Amino acid sequence: MSNNKKNKKETHHIENQEFKEEKKQEENIKTEEVDDTKKENFEEKYNELNDKYLRLYSEYENYRKRTANEKVELMKTAAENTISALLPVLDDFERALPNMEKQEDKTNFEGMTLIFNKLKKTLEQKGLEEIKALGENFNTDEHEALTQISASDESQKDKVIDVIQKGYKLNGKVIRFARVVVGC
Repeated sequence: MSNNKKNKKETHHIENQEFKEEKKQEENIKTEEVDDTKKENFEEKYNELNDKYLRLYSEYENYRKRTANEKVELMKTAAENTISALLPVLDDFERALPNMEKQEDKTNFEGMTLIFNKLKKTLEQKGLEEIKALGENFNTDEHEALTQISASDESQKDKVIDVIQKGYKLNGKVIRFARVVVGC
C-alpha cells in the first residue's frame, strides 16, 4: 500500500506538473499574442509619427526654399522705386546732351557727358536695361502704343516707327513701358 500511495502521489505530482506546464504554455501564448498586438500597435504608432515627422520636415524645407527665393526676388527689385525715380533724370540728360553739343562752349558738354555716362553705367550695373523699341515689332509686353500712323510701306506695319519715351527693365522685369508710335 505504501507503494500504491507513493505511486498515486507521484502520479498526482506529475499530473500537477503537466497541468502547470500546460498553464504556463497557455499563458506564454497569451503573452505572445498580447506582445504581438502591442508590437503591432507600436509599429502603427511609429509609422504614424514618422509620417507626421516627414510631412512636417518637407513642409519646413518648402517654406525655407520659398522664403529664400522671396528674399532673392526682393533684393533684385528692392531698388525698383529708387531707379524708377531716377529715370526722368536720365531722360533729361538724354534731351539736354544734344542741345549742349550744338553750343559753342564745349566745356560744360564734356562734364555733362561724363556725369550722364557714369549715371547710366551705375544703373546698368544695378540691373537696368533699356528696352529696344525703334524698328522692332510692336510688343504689348514691353511697348505702350500712344498713337498709330499709316505706314509708308508694308514692311513697317505693326512696327515701332518712333519712340516718344524710352522703356526700361530692371533685372528682366519691365519697370517702365516704352511709349511708342506704331505703324498700321
